[in-house]
Amino acid sequence: MKPQTIAVLDFGSQYAQLIARRVRDLRVHGVLCAPDVSPDELRRLHTVGIILSGGPASVYAEDAPRCRADLFQTGLPMLGICYGLQVMCAMLGGNVGAGRLHEYGRSELTIDKPNPLLEGVPSPTPVWMSHGDMVSAVSEGFEPIARTKTCPLAVVAHTGKPLFGVQFHPEVTHTPHGTRLLRNFLYNVCRCDGGWTVGRVVDNILEDIRNQVDNDARIICGLSGGVDSSVTAALLHRVAGDRLVCICVDNGLMRQGEIELVRKTFTDHFRIDLRVVDAGERFLSALTGVTNPRTKRQIIGREFIEVFKAEAKAIDGAKYLAQGTLYPDVIESGHGHAGEAAEIKLHHNVGGLPKELGFELIEPLRDLFKDEVRRVGEHLGLPYEILWRHPFPGPGLAVRIIGEITAARLELLRRIDTIVLDEIVAEGWYPKIAQAFVVLLPVRTVGVMGDEQSYEDQHVAVLRFVESSDFMTADWVHLDHELLGRISTRVMNEVAGVNRVVYDISSKPPSTIEWE
Repeated sequence: MKPQTIAVLDFGSQYAQLIARRVRDLRVHGVLCAPDVSPDELRRLHTVGIILSGGPASVYAEDAPRCRADLFQTGLPMLGICYGLQVMCAMLGGNVGAGRLHEYGRSELTIDKPNPLLEGVPSPTPVWMSHGDMVSAVSEGFEPIARTKTCPLAVVAHTGKPLFGVQFHPEVTHTPHGTRLLRNFLYNVCRCDGGWTVGRVVDNILEDIRNQVDNDARIICGLSGGVDSSVTAALLHRVAGDRLVCICVDNGLMRQGEIELVRKTFTDHFRIDLRVVDAGERFLSALTGVTNPRTKRQIIGREFIEVFKAEAKAIDGAKYLAQGTLYPDVIESGHGHAGEAAEIKLHHNVGGLPKELGFELIEPLRDLFKDEVRRVGEHLGLPYEILWRHPFPGPGLAVRIIGEITAARLELLRRIDTIVLDEIVAEGWYPKIAQAFVVLLPVRTVGVMGDEQSYEDQHVAVLRFVESSDFMTADWVHLDHELLGRISTRVMNEVAGVNRVVYDISSKPPSTIEWE
Protein backbone atom coordinates (compact mmCIF):
# COMPACT_ATOMS: atom_id res chain seq x y z
CA MET A 1 0.00 0.00 0.00
CA LYS A 2 1.36 3.40 -0.99
CA PRO A 3 2.11 5.72 1.95
CA GLN A 4 0.22 8.87 2.82
CA THR A 5 2.09 11.87 1.41
CA ILE A 6 2.61 15.46 2.47
CA ALA A 7 3.36 17.57 -0.62
CA VAL A 8 5.88 20.36 0.04
CA LEU A 9 5.45 23.00 -2.67
CA ASP A 10 8.88 24.46 -3.28
CA PHE A 11 8.82 28.23 -3.84
CA GLY A 12 12.62 28.43 -3.89
CA SER A 13 13.33 28.23 -0.18
CA GLN A 14 16.77 27.15 0.98
CA TYR A 15 14.87 25.13 3.59
CA ALA A 16 12.51 23.26 1.26
CA GLN A 17 14.37 19.95 1.47
CA LEU A 18 14.63 20.43 5.22
CA ILE A 19 10.83 20.66 5.48
CA ALA A 20 10.48 17.31 3.67
CA ARG A 21 13.10 15.77 5.96
CA ARG A 22 11.31 17.03 9.08
CA VAL A 23 8.05 15.52 7.81
CA ARG A 24 9.78 12.18 7.23
CA ASP A 25 11.40 12.32 10.66
CA LEU A 26 7.82 12.38 11.98
CA ARG A 27 7.08 9.10 10.11
CA VAL A 28 5.15 10.65 7.26
CA HIS A 29 6.20 10.57 3.58
CA GLY A 30 7.13 14.10 2.45
CA VAL A 31 7.98 15.00 -1.16
CA LEU A 32 8.95 18.24 -2.89
CA CYS A 33 6.60 19.41 -5.64
CA ALA A 34 6.64 22.28 -8.11
CA PRO A 35 4.46 25.27 -7.14
CA ASP A 36 2.10 24.58 -10.06
CA VAL A 37 1.51 20.92 -9.19
CA SER A 38 -2.02 19.85 -10.15
CA PRO A 39 -4.72 18.31 -7.94
CA ASP A 40 -4.59 15.20 -10.14
CA GLU A 41 -0.88 14.77 -9.48
CA LEU A 42 -1.44 15.22 -5.75
CA ARG A 43 -4.12 12.52 -5.80
CA ARG A 44 -1.71 10.20 -7.59
CA LEU A 45 0.81 10.81 -4.82
CA HIS A 46 -1.80 9.90 -2.15
CA THR A 47 -1.50 13.41 -0.71
CA VAL A 48 -3.20 14.08 2.62
CA GLY A 49 -1.81 17.57 3.23
CA ILE A 50 0.13 20.41 1.59
CA ILE A 51 2.91 22.62 2.95
CA LEU A 52 3.74 25.83 1.07
CA SER A 53 7.44 26.55 1.57
CA GLY A 54 9.17 29.85 2.08
CA GLY A 55 10.95 31.63 -0.77
CA PRO A 56 12.96 34.73 -1.69
CA ALA A 57 10.34 36.42 -3.91
CA SER A 58 7.75 39.07 -3.17
CA VAL A 59 4.20 37.84 -3.85
CA TYR A 60 3.44 40.92 -5.94
CA ALA A 61 6.52 40.59 -8.20
CA GLU A 62 5.70 39.91 -11.84
CA ASP A 63 7.35 36.48 -11.88
CA ALA A 64 6.56 35.50 -8.29
CA PRO A 65 5.74 31.77 -8.00
CA ARG A 66 2.23 30.82 -6.91
CA CYS A 67 0.32 27.61 -6.50
CA ARG A 68 -2.76 26.77 -8.56
CA ALA A 69 -5.99 28.31 -7.31
CA ASP A 70 -7.84 25.00 -7.58
CA LEU A 71 -5.67 23.52 -4.82
CA PHE A 72 -7.78 25.49 -2.36
CA GLN A 73 -10.84 23.62 -3.63
CA THR A 74 -9.42 20.14 -2.89
CA GLY A 75 -10.24 20.29 0.81
CA LEU A 76 -6.67 19.20 1.62
CA PRO A 77 -5.19 20.78 4.76
CA MET A 78 -2.59 23.44 3.94
CA LEU A 79 0.18 25.04 5.99
CA GLY A 80 1.92 28.11 4.57
CA ILE A 81 5.40 28.89 5.89
CA CYS A 82 6.77 32.46 5.53
CA TYR A 83 6.39 33.18 1.78
CA GLY A 84 3.91 30.28 1.67
CA LEU A 85 1.71 32.11 4.19
CA GLN A 86 1.92 35.27 2.10
CA VAL A 87 0.96 33.41 -1.10
CA MET A 88 -2.03 31.82 0.61
CA CYS A 89 -3.30 35.09 2.01
CA ALA A 90 -2.72 37.05 -1.22
CA MET A 91 -4.55 34.44 -3.31
CA LEU A 92 -7.50 34.26 -0.91
CA GLY A 93 -8.11 38.00 -0.66
CA GLY A 94 -5.74 39.17 2.07
CA ASN A 95 -3.03 41.81 1.81
CA VAL A 96 0.73 41.50 1.95
CA GLY A 97 3.05 44.45 2.34
CA ALA A 98 6.57 45.38 3.33
CA GLY A 99 7.15 44.95 7.03
CA ARG A 100 7.98 47.92 9.16
CA LEU A 101 11.20 46.16 10.08
CA HIS A 102 13.03 43.37 8.30
CA GLU A 103 12.91 40.50 10.74
CA TYR A 104 15.83 38.10 10.56
CA GLY A 105 16.82 35.90 13.47
CA ARG A 106 15.19 34.91 16.72
CA SER A 107 11.92 36.42 17.82
CA GLU A 108 9.47 35.63 20.61
CA LEU A 109 6.06 34.20 19.72
CA THR A 110 3.06 34.82 21.96
CA ILE A 111 -0.01 32.62 21.52
CA ASP A 112 -3.30 34.48 21.84
CA LYS A 113 -5.82 31.77 21.01
CA PRO A 114 -5.65 27.96 21.44
CA ASN A 115 -5.63 25.94 18.23
CA PRO A 116 -4.85 22.31 17.28
CA LEU A 117 -1.84 23.60 15.29
CA LEU A 118 -0.25 25.02 18.43
CA GLU A 119 -1.18 22.27 20.88
CA GLY A 120 1.66 21.74 23.36
CA VAL A 121 3.64 24.75 22.12
CA PRO A 122 4.52 26.99 25.09
CA SER A 123 3.82 30.72 25.13
CA PRO A 124 6.01 32.64 24.79
CA THR A 125 8.41 30.57 22.70
CA PRO A 126 11.42 31.42 20.49
CA VAL A 127 10.91 31.27 16.71
CA TRP A 128 13.20 31.94 13.75
CA MET A 129 12.17 34.73 11.38
CA SER A 130 13.55 35.54 7.94
CA HIS A 131 11.31 37.95 6.01
CA GLY A 132 10.84 41.47 4.75
CA ASP A 133 7.25 41.33 3.48
CA MET A 134 4.51 40.09 5.77
CA VAL A 135 0.76 39.71 5.84
CA SER A 136 -0.90 43.00 6.78
CA ALA A 137 -4.54 41.83 6.56
CA VAL A 138 -6.20 38.42 6.31
CA SER A 139 -9.29 37.64 4.27
CA GLU A 140 -12.69 36.70 5.66
CA GLY A 141 -12.62 33.45 7.60
CA PHE A 142 -9.04 33.79 8.84
CA GLU A 143 -8.11 34.85 12.34
CA PRO A 144 -4.79 35.63 14.04
CA ILE A 145 -3.85 33.15 16.77
CA ALA A 146 -0.24 34.16 17.62
CA ARG A 147 2.03 37.19 17.21
CA THR A 148 5.53 38.53 17.70
CA LYS A 149 6.54 42.04 18.67
CA THR A 150 6.88 43.16 15.04
CA CYS A 151 4.52 40.69 13.34
CA PRO A 152 0.92 40.75 14.63
CA LEU A 153 -0.10 37.97 12.20
CA ALA A 154 2.71 35.52 12.96
CA VAL A 155 0.27 32.56 12.98
CA VAL A 156 -3.15 32.58 11.33
CA ALA A 157 -5.87 29.93 10.94
CA HIS A 158 -9.10 29.66 8.98
CA THR A 159 -12.15 29.17 11.17
CA GLY A 160 -13.97 26.85 8.77
CA LYS A 161 -11.29 25.20 6.62
CA PRO A 162 -8.00 23.39 7.45
CA LEU A 163 -5.87 26.33 6.29
CA PHE A 164 -3.01 27.62 8.43
CA GLY A 165 -0.03 29.92 8.04
CA VAL A 166 3.07 30.85 10.03
CA GLN A 167 5.44 33.72 9.29
CA PHE A 168 8.41 32.02 10.97
CA HIS A 169 10.29 28.83 10.06
CA PRO A 170 9.26 25.82 12.18
CA GLU A 171 11.54 23.49 10.21
CA VAL A 172 14.84 24.98 11.47
CA THR A 173 16.48 24.02 14.76
CA HIS A 174 16.45 27.67 15.84
CA THR A 175 12.70 27.25 16.40
CA PRO A 176 12.88 24.81 19.32
CA HIS A 177 9.18 23.86 19.28
CA GLY A 178 8.86 23.90 15.49
CA THR A 179 8.86 20.11 15.28
CA ARG A 180 5.88 20.02 17.66
CA LEU A 181 3.99 22.44 15.41
CA LEU A 182 4.72 20.31 12.35
CA ARG A 183 3.69 17.18 14.25
CA ASN A 184 0.42 18.89 15.16
CA PHE A 185 -0.23 19.73 11.51
CA LEU A 186 0.47 16.15 10.42
CA TYR A 187 -1.46 14.34 13.13
CA ASN A 188 -4.02 16.80 14.53
CA VAL A 189 -4.97 18.35 11.20
CA CYS A 190 -4.04 15.92 8.39
CA ARG A 191 -4.79 12.81 10.49
CA CYS A 192 -1.68 11.01 9.26
CA ASP A 193 -1.22 7.37 10.28
CA GLY A 194 2.56 7.53 10.85
CA GLY A 195 3.11 4.69 8.41
CA TRP A 196 6.41 5.93 6.93
CA THR A 197 8.47 3.34 8.83
CA VAL A 198 11.57 1.53 7.65
CA GLY A 199 9.75 -1.80 7.44
CA ARG A 200 6.98 -0.35 5.32
CA VAL A 201 9.49 1.51 3.15
CA VAL A 202 11.37 -1.71 2.45
CA ASP A 203 8.15 -3.58 1.66
CA ASN A 204 7.09 -0.86 -0.80
CA ILE A 205 10.49 -0.82 -2.51
CA LEU A 206 10.54 -4.60 -2.88
CA GLU A 207 7.00 -4.55 -4.28
CA ASP A 208 7.99 -1.87 -6.83
CA ILE A 209 11.02 -3.90 -7.93
CA ARG A 210 8.92 -7.05 -8.34
CA ASN A 211 6.41 -5.12 -10.44
CA GLN A 212 9.16 -3.71 -12.66
CA VAL A 213 11.42 -6.69 -13.41
CA ASP A 214 10.74 -9.83 -15.43
CA ASN A 215 11.06 -13.06 -13.51
CA ASP A 216 13.73 -14.52 -15.81
CA ALA A 217 15.81 -11.42 -16.62
CA ARG A 218 19.18 -10.68 -15.06
CA ILE A 219 19.98 -7.42 -13.29
CA ILE A 220 23.35 -5.64 -13.23
CA CYS A 221 24.28 -3.43 -10.31
CA GLY A 222 27.34 -1.21 -10.24
CA LEU A 223 28.85 -1.70 -6.80
CA SER A 224 31.35 0.79 -5.43
CA GLY A 225 31.23 -0.34 -1.82
CA GLY A 226 29.59 2.91 -0.72
CA VAL A 227 26.36 3.03 1.26
CA ASP A 228 24.00 3.77 -1.65
CA SER A 229 25.17 1.09 -4.06
CA SER A 230 25.49 -1.45 -1.24
CA VAL A 231 21.90 -0.96 -0.06
CA THR A 232 20.71 -1.04 -3.68
CA ALA A 233 22.44 -4.40 -4.20
CA ALA A 234 21.00 -5.83 -0.97
CA LEU A 235 17.45 -4.82 -1.97
CA LEU A 236 17.74 -6.28 -5.46
CA HIS A 237 19.16 -9.51 -4.08
CA ARG A 238 15.98 -9.93 -2.00
CA VAL A 239 13.97 -9.98 -5.25
CA ALA A 240 16.30 -11.36 -7.91
CA GLY A 241 18.52 -13.76 -5.96
CA ASP A 242 21.15 -15.29 -8.24
CA ARG A 243 19.81 -13.30 -11.21
CA LEU A 244 21.63 -10.29 -9.75
CA VAL A 245 25.19 -9.63 -10.92
CA CYS A 246 27.24 -6.88 -9.26
CA ILE A 247 30.16 -5.27 -11.05
CA CYS A 248 32.86 -3.54 -9.02
CA VAL A 249 35.45 -1.64 -11.03
CA ASP A 250 38.74 -1.51 -9.10
CA ASN A 251 40.26 1.66 -10.50
CA GLY A 252 43.31 1.49 -8.26
CA LEU A 253 42.22 4.72 -6.54
CA MET A 254 40.46 3.12 -3.56
CA ARG A 255 41.43 3.26 0.10
CA GLN A 256 43.38 0.48 1.78
CA GLY A 257 41.30 -2.72 2.04
CA GLU A 258 38.35 -1.28 0.11
CA ILE A 259 37.99 -4.08 -2.43
CA GLU A 260 38.54 -6.76 0.21
CA LEU A 261 35.67 -5.33 2.28
CA VAL A 262 33.35 -5.36 -0.74
CA ARG A 263 34.29 -8.97 -1.55
CA LYS A 264 33.76 -10.11 2.03
CA THR A 265 30.39 -8.39 2.40
CA PHE A 266 28.77 -9.31 -0.87
CA THR A 267 30.40 -12.61 -1.74
CA ASP A 268 30.73 -14.20 1.70
CA HIS A 269 27.84 -12.58 3.61
CA PHE A 270 25.12 -12.09 0.96
CA ARG A 271 26.32 -14.74 -1.52
CA ILE A 272 25.94 -12.31 -4.41
CA ASP A 273 27.55 -12.90 -7.79
CA LEU A 274 30.24 -10.21 -7.69
CA ARG A 275 32.55 -9.48 -10.62
CA VAL A 276 35.58 -7.40 -9.62
CA VAL A 277 37.38 -5.85 -12.59
CA ASP A 278 41.05 -5.06 -11.90
CA ALA A 279 41.60 -1.91 -13.94
CA GLY A 280 44.08 -0.09 -11.72
CA GLU A 281 46.92 0.00 -14.24
CA ARG A 282 44.58 1.24 -16.97
CA PHE A 283 43.36 4.19 -14.85
CA LEU A 284 46.86 5.04 -13.62
CA SER A 285 48.22 5.02 -17.16
CA ALA A 286 45.44 7.34 -18.35
CA LEU A 287 46.18 9.75 -15.49
CA THR A 288 49.92 9.96 -16.12
CA GLY A 289 51.10 13.57 -16.18
CA VAL A 290 47.59 14.97 -15.47
CA THR A 291 47.36 17.60 -12.72
CA ASN A 292 44.15 19.52 -13.53
CA PRO A 293 41.34 18.38 -11.18
CA ARG A 294 38.57 18.64 -13.80
CA THR A 295 40.62 16.68 -16.31
CA LYS A 296 41.26 13.99 -13.70
CA ARG A 297 37.53 13.60 -13.12
CA GLN A 298 36.79 13.46 -16.84
CA ILE A 299 39.41 10.79 -17.45
CA ILE A 300 38.23 8.67 -14.53
CA GLY A 301 34.62 8.92 -15.67
CA ARG A 302 35.50 8.02 -19.26
CA GLU A 303 37.64 5.03 -18.28
CA PHE A 304 35.01 3.77 -15.85
CA ILE A 305 32.32 3.81 -18.50
CA GLU A 306 34.47 1.88 -20.97
CA VAL A 307 35.45 -0.77 -18.40
CA PHE A 308 31.89 -1.15 -17.13
CA LYS A 309 30.44 -1.41 -20.64
CA ALA A 310 32.84 -4.20 -21.57
CA GLU A 311 32.04 -6.19 -18.44
CA ALA A 312 28.28 -5.65 -18.74
CA LYS A 313 28.20 -6.91 -22.33
CA ALA A 314 29.66 -10.22 -21.17
CA ILE A 315 26.63 -10.94 -18.94
CA ASP A 316 24.04 -12.93 -20.89
CA GLY A 317 20.36 -12.18 -20.37
CA ALA A 318 20.92 -8.84 -18.61
CA LYS A 319 17.98 -6.48 -19.11
CA TYR A 320 18.18 -4.10 -16.15
CA LEU A 321 20.79 -1.75 -14.71
CA ALA A 322 20.45 -0.68 -11.07
CA GLN A 323 21.96 2.42 -9.49
CA GLY A 324 21.81 4.04 -6.08
CA THR A 325 20.24 7.37 -7.03
CA LEU A 326 18.96 9.20 -3.94
CA TYR A 327 16.10 11.70 -3.58
CA PRO A 328 18.40 14.78 -3.45
CA ASP A 329 19.93 13.59 -6.76
CA VAL A 330 16.46 13.37 -8.30
CA ILE A 331 15.60 16.87 -7.08
CA GLU A 332 18.87 18.40 -8.30
CA SER A 333 18.57 16.76 -11.72
CA GLY A 334 15.15 18.34 -12.31
CA HIS A 335 13.52 14.91 -12.71
CA GLY A 336 11.44 15.04 -9.55
CA HIS A 337 8.10 16.67 -8.78
CA ALA A 338 9.88 19.93 -7.88
CA GLY A 339 10.81 20.84 -11.47
CA GLU A 340 14.07 22.03 -12.99
CA ALA A 341 17.32 22.44 -11.07
CA ALA A 342 21.05 22.00 -11.51
CA GLU A 343 22.35 18.80 -13.07
CA ILE A 344 23.69 15.99 -10.92
CA LYS A 345 27.47 16.08 -10.61
CA LEU A 346 28.57 12.78 -12.13
CA HIS A 347 31.88 11.05 -11.50
CA HIS A 348 32.64 7.39 -12.13
CA ASN A 349 29.40 5.92 -10.86
CA VAL A 350 26.63 4.10 -12.65
CA GLY A 351 24.71 7.37 -12.96
CA GLY A 352 27.31 8.44 -15.52
CA LEU A 353 26.74 5.51 -17.86
CA PRO A 354 25.43 6.41 -21.31
CA LYS A 355 21.90 5.57 -22.43
CA GLU A 356 23.12 3.52 -25.38
CA LEU A 357 23.95 0.63 -23.06
CA GLY A 358 20.34 -0.37 -23.67
CA PHE A 359 19.36 -1.44 -20.15
CA GLU A 360 16.16 -0.52 -18.34
CA LEU A 361 17.00 1.54 -15.27
CA ILE A 362 16.12 0.52 -11.69
CA GLU A 363 16.52 3.13 -8.95
CA PRO A 364 15.08 1.67 -5.73
CA LEU A 365 16.41 4.48 -3.51
CA ARG A 366 15.24 7.45 -5.59
CA ASP A 367 12.65 8.40 -2.96
CA LEU A 368 15.01 8.33 0.04
CA PHE A 369 17.43 10.65 1.80
CA LYS A 370 20.84 9.36 2.96
CA ASP A 371 19.82 8.80 6.58
CA GLU A 372 16.79 6.81 5.40
CA VAL A 373 19.04 4.69 3.17
CA ARG A 374 21.16 3.83 6.19
CA ARG A 375 18.09 2.78 8.16
CA VAL A 376 17.01 0.57 5.25
CA GLY A 377 20.50 -0.93 5.21
CA GLU A 378 20.29 -1.72 8.92
CA HIS A 379 16.92 -3.38 8.34
CA LEU A 380 18.49 -5.53 5.59
CA GLY A 381 21.41 -6.58 7.79
CA LEU A 382 24.27 -4.73 6.13
CA PRO A 383 27.37 -4.52 8.36
CA TYR A 384 28.19 -1.39 10.34
CA GLU A 385 31.45 -0.73 8.50
CA ILE A 386 29.55 -0.43 5.19
CA LEU A 387 26.58 1.58 6.45
CA TRP A 388 28.34 4.13 8.61
CA ARG A 389 31.57 4.63 6.73
CA HIS A 390 32.46 8.18 5.86
CA PRO A 391 31.63 9.40 2.33
CA PHE A 392 34.26 8.75 -0.30
CA PRO A 393 34.47 10.81 -3.51
CA GLY A 394 33.65 9.16 -6.82
CA PRO A 395 37.14 9.78 -8.28
CA GLY A 396 38.65 8.25 -5.13
CA LEU A 397 42.10 9.22 -3.93
CA ALA A 398 42.77 11.01 -7.22
CA VAL A 399 41.18 14.19 -5.84
CA ARG A 400 43.06 13.87 -2.55
CA ILE A 401 46.45 13.87 -4.25
CA ILE A 402 47.11 17.41 -5.45
CA GLY A 403 49.13 17.26 -8.62
CA GLU A 404 50.11 14.16 -10.59
CA ILE A 405 48.81 10.73 -9.59
CA THR A 406 51.54 8.10 -9.33
CA ALA A 407 51.62 4.62 -7.83
CA ALA A 408 54.14 5.78 -5.22
CA ARG A 409 52.00 8.74 -4.13
CA LEU A 410 48.88 6.55 -3.96
CA GLU A 411 50.68 4.08 -1.71
CA LEU A 412 51.97 6.94 0.46
CA LEU A 413 48.48 8.37 0.89
CA ARG A 414 46.96 4.96 1.69
CA ARG A 415 49.48 4.40 4.48
CA ILE A 416 48.78 7.81 6.02
CA ASP A 417 45.02 7.37 5.63
CA THR A 418 45.16 4.00 7.41
CA ILE A 419 47.01 5.49 10.38
CA VAL A 420 44.51 8.34 10.66
CA LEU A 421 41.48 6.03 10.57
CA ASP A 422 43.07 3.62 13.06
CA GLU A 423 43.65 6.42 15.57
CA ILE A 424 40.23 8.09 15.35
CA VAL A 425 38.46 4.72 15.55
CA ALA A 426 40.52 3.67 18.59
CA GLU A 427 39.69 6.91 20.40
CA GLY A 428 35.96 6.76 19.59
CA TRP A 429 36.02 9.79 17.30
CA TYR A 430 35.00 8.10 14.05
CA PRO A 431 31.18 8.26 14.56
CA LYS A 432 31.47 11.87 15.77
CA ILE A 433 33.08 12.99 12.50
CA ALA A 434 31.11 13.33 9.27
CA GLN A 435 34.17 12.92 7.08
CA ALA A 436 37.86 12.38 7.86
CA PHE A 437 40.59 12.09 5.26
CA VAL A 438 44.09 13.10 4.23
CA VAL A 439 45.22 15.33 1.37
CA LEU A 440 48.72 14.94 -0.06
CA LEU A 441 50.32 18.17 -1.27
CA PRO A 442 53.01 18.49 -3.93
CA VAL A 443 54.91 20.83 -1.62
CA ARG A 444 58.41 20.12 -0.38
CA THR A 445 59.31 21.62 3.00
CA VAL A 446 62.51 21.61 4.98
CA GLY A 447 62.63 19.22 7.91
CA VAL A 448 65.15 17.55 10.20
CA MET A 449 65.28 13.77 10.39
CA GLY A 450 68.09 11.89 12.10
CA ASP A 451 70.26 15.00 12.52
CA GLU A 452 70.06 15.63 8.79
CA GLN A 453 68.07 18.10 6.80
CA SER A 454 65.19 16.52 4.83
CA TYR A 455 63.82 18.14 1.72
CA GLU A 456 63.96 15.99 -1.42
CA ASP A 457 61.01 13.61 -1.93
CA GLN A 458 59.27 14.86 1.21
CA HIS A 459 55.54 15.66 1.28
CA VAL A 460 53.09 17.67 3.33
CA ALA A 461 50.08 15.72 4.62
CA VAL A 462 46.93 17.70 5.39
CA LEU A 463 44.37 16.26 7.83
CA ARG A 464 40.79 17.26 6.97
CA PHE A 465 38.08 16.37 9.54
CA VAL A 466 34.63 17.97 9.25
CA GLU A 467 31.29 17.80 11.00
CA SER A 468 28.10 18.24 8.98
CA SER A 469 24.49 17.06 8.90
CA ASP A 470 23.86 17.59 5.19
CA PHE A 471 27.31 18.28 3.63
CA MET A 472 25.92 21.49 2.14
CA THR A 473 27.64 23.27 5.02
CA ALA A 474 30.39 21.94 7.24
CA ASP A 475 32.71 23.01 10.02
CA TRP A 476 36.11 21.67 11.02
CA VAL A 477 36.20 19.28 13.95
CA HIS A 478 37.72 20.54 17.19
CA LEU A 479 39.67 17.35 17.65
CA ASP A 480 41.51 16.55 20.86
CA HIS A 481 45.01 18.04 20.58
CA GLU A 482 46.65 14.97 22.08
CA LEU A 483 45.07 12.82 19.38
CA LEU A 484 46.23 15.21 16.66
CA GLY A 485 49.74 15.07 18.06
CA ARG A 486 49.71 11.28 18.18
CA ILE A 487 48.54 11.06 14.56
CA SER A 488 51.28 13.47 13.46
CA THR A 489 53.97 11.54 15.31
CA ARG A 490 52.89 8.19 13.89
CA VAL A 491 52.72 9.52 10.34
CA MET A 492 56.19 11.01 10.40
CA ASN A 493 57.71 8.02 12.22
CA GLU A 494 56.04 5.30 10.16
CA VAL A 495 55.69 6.81 6.69
CA ALA A 496 58.89 7.64 4.86
CA GLY A 497 58.35 10.65 2.63
CA VAL A 498 56.38 12.91 4.99
CA ASN A 499 58.07 15.52 7.16
CA ARG A 500 55.14 17.84 7.91
CA VAL A 501 51.53 17.25 9.01
CA VAL A 502 49.03 20.13 9.11
CA TYR A 503 45.35 20.42 10.11
CA ASP A 504 42.79 22.14 7.86
CA ILE A 505 40.56 24.46 9.95
CA SER A 506 38.49 25.83 7.04
CA SER A 507 34.69 25.74 7.08
CA LYS A 508 32.29 25.24 4.16
CA PRO A 509 31.51 27.83 2.91
CA PRO A 510 33.75 29.49 1.86
CA SER A 511 35.90 26.37 1.45
CA THR A 512 34.69 23.06 0.06
CA ILE A 513 35.09 19.79 1.95
CA GLU A 514 37.33 18.14 -0.63
CA TRP A 515 40.35 20.06 -1.89
CA GLU A 516 39.74 19.24 -5.57
